[in-house]
Amino acid sequence: MRRLLSIAHILGAMLMLLGATYLLPIGWSVLSHDGTLESFLIAAAATFCAGLVLWAPTLRSKRELQARDGCLLVVITWITLAAAATLPLMLEIPGLSFTDAFFETISALTTTGATLLVGLDALPQSINLWRHLLQWIGGMGIIVMAVAILPLLGVGGMQLFRAETPGPMKETKLTPRITQTANYLWLVYAGATALCIVCLRIAGMNWYEAICHGFSTMSLGGYSTRDANIAGFDSPAIEGVLIVFMLIACLNFTTHFLALRHRSLAPYRRDPEARWVIVSILAVAVLLTAFLYLTGVFEQWPQAIRHAVFNTVSMGTTTGFSSVGAAQWPMFAGLVLLLLCSIASSSGSTGGGIKMIRSLVLCKQALRELLRMSHPRAVQPLLLGGQVVAQPLVLAVLGFMLLYGVTLVGLTLLMVATGVDFTSAFSGVVTCLNNTAPGPGGMGLTLSYLALNDFQTWVFAFAMLAGRLEMVIVFVLFTPAFWRR
Repeated sequence: MRRLLSIAHILGAMLMLLGATYLLPIGWSVLSHDGTLESFLIAAAATFCAGLVLWAPTLRSKRELQARDGCLLVVITWITLAAAATLPLMLEIPGLSFTDAFFETISALTTTGATLLVGLDALPQSINLWRHLLQWIGGMGIIVMAVAILPLLGVGGMQLFRAETPGPMKETKLTPRITQTANYLWLVYAGATALCIVCLRIAGMNWYEAICHGFSTMSLGGYSTRDANIAGFDSPAIEGVLIVFMLIACLNFTTHFLALRHRSLAPYRRDPEARWVIVSILAVAVLLTAFLYLTGVFEQWPQAIRHAVFNTVSMGTTTGFSSVGAAQWPMFAGLVLLLLCSIASSSGSTGGGIKMIRSLVLCKQALRELLRMSHPRAVQPLLLGGQVVAQPLVLAVLGFMLLYGVTLVGLTLLMVATGVDFTSAFSGVVTCLNNTAPGPGGMGLTLSYLALNDFQTWVFAFAMLAGRLEMVIVFVLFTPAFWRR
């Protein structure tokens, strides 16, 4: 019971923190006179009061969190905050059900970018800003933000940080204190976002569009203020800015911090993931440029280069922006981009998917096994970035890949069983697990989320959450051992 009270205490603090984030859309509503002020005030008050009801009575229940407490708290927090964040959407968008609103907010918080909303151009600016703000918050992670901001989470903070932080970099600490580490990561994240917003404004967006797209770019979320997504701007300058910052957000933020602190590019050279992220994205961009030109999709090289590079970077970084209606692209292009979005993001970035470091470990392990067949007595340590990869980490990667594959196959079969065609089911599950839903007509393997029934919508919402929390944290809750004392 004391364990649950401690979790309820922190969850209450998280809800109060979410209530405080409403200040930005409230302020924007006042400035833009878009008529949403009352809805945001109601949502902010309801969320803050609900948090206070959980937080205040459990003040004496604070205790050191165990690892499994962190897992349970992370899952409950993502679900609860996504549910609470639906209030402005349901109050302002006529006919929007809770299921559809939850899909929208969990898509935002997990930085997936899938949307059921149409008429984005006509939405009140504050509602669009709220959607993009949720993506920005979810980008670095709700729990990491809480560890950075709320001192009360300093107790057991490492358990939360390890549970929330994506990829096999959970043991990485920039400073001895976990709260200071989280603060540094958020400082880099916020600074890069501010720079992205300014660059987008210079490139031609107004401040409203620049702020929204700055949030969705650095979070690699892919939401846009326009139904046509980035294609609606038809601007090579804007696309160029987005490419640069998507690549920045796709790399490990620890590496960014170290490079800034030492004022050197050496941390990027030492990062075993960084070079392979750039090489893989560049290689696919060159491949698709040639493919799209030679197959006649684009009649001129400049067009082929522009759209192939932008959409490759967008999908590879798990953002999902679309610069052109690519629904008619050959299926080969879509399949290549599906594969790329599964592996190209760095651990410790805001991207989703399997992560490049796991891909490298798997490849090196496969090569080591092949070498062992020829030289069974040879001692071949698995090296990554000049360091030996411990066997427990290799086993953890193999376990993750098995769970990823089982989840992908299981959810695809479930969607097919509910009447979705295989291509749409498979591409939809892959993009949701990788938190990479493309914009309208984004890659030639396009699923219409508007065609989903409520059950299918919840299946995809689960896939987004499982993918963002990297499966293990979610599925461990379903094991009997987790609930034993």
